[in-house]
Amino acid sequence: MYDIAVVGDRDSIGGFAALGMHVHPAESADEVRAALQSLTQGSFAVIYITEAAAAFAEDIIAKYRDEPLPAIIPIPGVRGNTGEGMRAVSRSVEKAVGSDILSK
Repeated sequence: MYDIAVVGDRDSIGGFAALGMHVHPAESADEVRAALQSLTQGSFAVIYITEAAAAFAEDIIAKYRDEPLPAIIPIPGVRGNTGEGMRAVSRSVEKAVGSDILSK
């Protein structure tokens, strides 16, 4: 069975633990990169990462963009958002549903 993980600053990802997801607090570039490298070698199908954390590991994320697993999905955090997380969520929903239902 596959698991779901979340990487980012504590304030942004703390609540995900209540949903049964594996939370990996990481704020520096080294912490983010180490967390992603570890998670991509594990049994994780989905790895959510805050936009701010994703900026530290764009090369790692790009490496898995066309791979079936794990899906590394940027999400908005509580600070430092660029809008990419919401655009990624919107693209994923549109791909799954066939229509952009989030912007309507």
